[in-house]
Amino acid sequence: MRLGALEAGGTKMVCAIGNENGEILERVSIPTETPEITMPKLIAYFLDKEIEALGIGCFGPIDLNRNSDTYGYITTTPKLAWLNYDIVGAFKAALKVPVGFDTDVNGSALGEATWGITKGLENSMYITIGTGVGAGIISNGKLLHGMLHPEGGHLLLSRHPKDSFEGACPYHKNCLEGMAAGPAIEARWGMKGAQLADRKEVWELEAYYIAQALVDYIMILSPQRIILGGGVMHQEHLIPLVREEVTRQLGGYIKTKELEDMEHYIVLPSLNDNQGIMGALKLAVDEYQLEKIG
Repeated sequence: MRLGALEAGGTKMVCAIGNENGEILERVSIPTETPEITMPKLIAYFLDKEIEALGIGCFGPIDLNRNSDTYGYITTTPKLAWLNYDIVGAFKAALKVPVGFDTDVNGSALGEATWGITKGLENSMYITIGTGVGAGIISNGKLLHGMLHPEGGHLLLSRHPKDSFEGACPYHKNCLEGMAAGPAIEARWGMKGAQLADRKEVWELEAYYIAQALVDYIMILSPQRIILGGGVMHQEHLIPLVREEVTRQLGGYIKTKELEDMEHYIVLPSLNDNQGIMGALKLAVDEYQLEKIG
């Protein structure tokens, strides 16, 4: 099959052509501006590629309820130009092919679960920690949606006793995104994370907050493996600190073979930063099959 994939981010739109085996044949990156400027460029890219379906992993919040009048819309996004924008409808009208749709981080979770380090597991998580924080969840072999979709980056946290930072999230202050995303690091310390690589106290505090969130996810979702991606996790010394801190905060309450092997339980992505596009390819395959059966 010849498939289209779109990783729709707040800064850039990555468009790709691939197939049902997760192979990426070509790709381009287009800046995210307003829909009036960006959408014609995206449609033009896919229009002559003879794709059979398109998969979109999109920034959110988005409407994933197929029974909703606004299914396929970007909804209450802080990227105001895209507020209440029918992105699925626009592509369907232009390309006349099935369009699979989910959050960008669910797309990454799906890519890893289909071809990567969580393949074969029924329950797993992909958490991206960068400019923002997002969580994609595979539960009983399926992407978790529910009322909306997971917004795991806004899990509320207890502040470290020695941390006086208010928090960078305009909605919640002390959520995981507000305490541990890239902008929070810069706001707390006055420099970007890349400039703080040798400051031990920065990463110990970062590990404290990430681990606190992971302990909550473990208690509620019981994932068999957790993947930590995103720009903040490019600090290679961070993941061992997170593993140690998760073990400490769990306090021995849960004992499983997975938690006894933290190096294989809390891991980095395995698909060379292609997990989002590969997940979008799988969304395209699944939507094509759904419409064919339907």
